[in-house]
Amino acid sequence: MAEENGRRESGAESPDAESPDAESPDAETPAASDVPPRVTVHEPHGIPAGDWLAAFQHASRELFGDQWEPQLARFLAFLRRRVTGDYTVDEYGFDAEITEKFFMAALRPIAQKWFRIEVRGADNIPSEGGALVVSNHSGTVPVDGLMTMVSIHDATGRYLRPLGADLVFRLPLVGSVARKGGATLACGEDAERMLRGGELVGVWPEGFKGIGKPYSDRYKLQRFGRGGFVSAAMRTGVPIIPLSLVGAEEIYPLVGNIPSLARLLGVPYIPITPFFPLLGPLGLIPLPSKWLLEFGEPIRTDEYEDGAADDPMLVFNVTDQVRETIQHTLYSLLMQRTSVFG
Repeated sequence: MAEENGRRESGAESPDAESPDAESPDAETPAASDVPPRVTVHEPHGIPAGDWLAAFQHASRELFGDQWEPQLARFLAFLRRRVTGDYTVDEYGFDAEITEKFFMAALRPIAQKWFRIEVRGADNIPSEGGALVVSNHSGTVPVDGLMTMVSIHDATGRYLRPLGADLVFRLPLVGSVARKGGATLACGEDAERMLRGGELVGVWPEGFKGIGKPYSDRYKLQRFGRGGFVSAAMRTGVPIIPLSLVGAEEIYPLVGNIPSLARLLGVPYIPITPFFPLLGPLGLIPLPSKWLLEFGEPIRTDEYEDGAADDPMLVFNVTDQVRETIQHTLYSLLMQRTSVFG
């Protein structure tokens, strides 16, 4: 008894004694499922999605201006039409939408910034109806045809429909692209159908003899063939527009040829220029010469009688008139030019 009192007086507590920190048996103990799980928040690595979106919007404004959203919408609509097949091509394979949005857009900076093309006499091209544009041909590689197409379109709003050699349409991919851009085979039947249909048709009568002539013969017109283009114009009664082009002769100065390799590959020639094949692919970059395009006054063909196109002598005379007009204008432009690259 005395021992028990001594423990009470000393303040010692038995193990069974209750304390303020001890839980009573009747107290509610929360279940493990009621305790909220501990959540660990990790900071995202890399660039947040919001920053990506802001950067895209800024880049779009810099590239397309403040109207980038409608331009993007138009581009997506264009893709939808191409995927679903909701577009049209004519009987020759010409795709106006592809030509306008891609071909012309790709060629325009080259024409304006690299060759700095100056167009004269564009008002001689009729605003509507069939007409035949006849041009000299030069440059080793037929870049002059492409530059003529974009120059006419920008000056008049019309599409030039080139007549191409059969080699163009035998090449993989090139033939398909050429047809989508408006070209067709250089034959009398197609030329007459286009002209009767009101198209602006382009022809380069020198052919490969023109673009493949040596640099020493630059701006000297080669033979114009049999005058088939004149017959097509006379049969349809459309005007002939002479075009003289200065500048293309200097983009790839042709100083040599490899005829044996050309025959092996089935091409008219394998050019040797001061930079090709010496510099490899870099040698294919054209020199930035200054170009002048001058369209002459139309030569009318609607005044001839029916059957005039079957008169070889008359066709020869008109062909010679077109050739002499182009040659005379070439000499005049060369005299006006102060520098090849100026």
